[in-house]
Amino acid sequence: MDIASYITGFVEGEGCFCVSFNLRSKLKTGIEVRPSFSVSQHKRNAKALEVVQDYFQCGGIRYSSRDHSYKYEVRRIDDLQKVIIPHFKKYRLIGGKADDFDKFILVCDMVAKNYHRNNHRLVEIIELAYDINQGRRKINKEKLLKHLAR
Repeated sequence: MDIASYITGFVEGEGCFCVSFNLRSKLKTGIEVRPSFSVSQHKRNAKALEVVQDYFQCGGIRYSSRDHSYKYEVRRIDDLQKVIIPHFKKYRLIGGKADDFDKFILVCDMVAKNYHRNNHRLVEIIELAYDINQGRRKINKEKLLKHLAR
């Protein structure tokens, strides 16, 4: 079995490239930026996540009692840039997540360069991030931008 291609296909259906934000008064911008890659499965399929974690050799698996699922997640920017992103550059996504992934790469590069610590560059990150996974979020984009404008 070609495990690398299998993982890309699995992520195409079950994975997520995400950038979340939290308001943090101790930060210069007041906004924490958290890029992450994750794959979720119902508890009966948690073994599949162990295969993914074994392959990537980074990140962690945690249980969510809210929806009785397990989530494999990678948040360290170094792991995202040196392990996760190179995998998906080599074993390309072909569905809707391909566009999200390309924007995710840009955000990770900007975070690695500390652009998230500059209000002007943080606006760029927010704009890109809200184009990725346009679903429901804890903090809406307008609230973040208004927070930066103070």
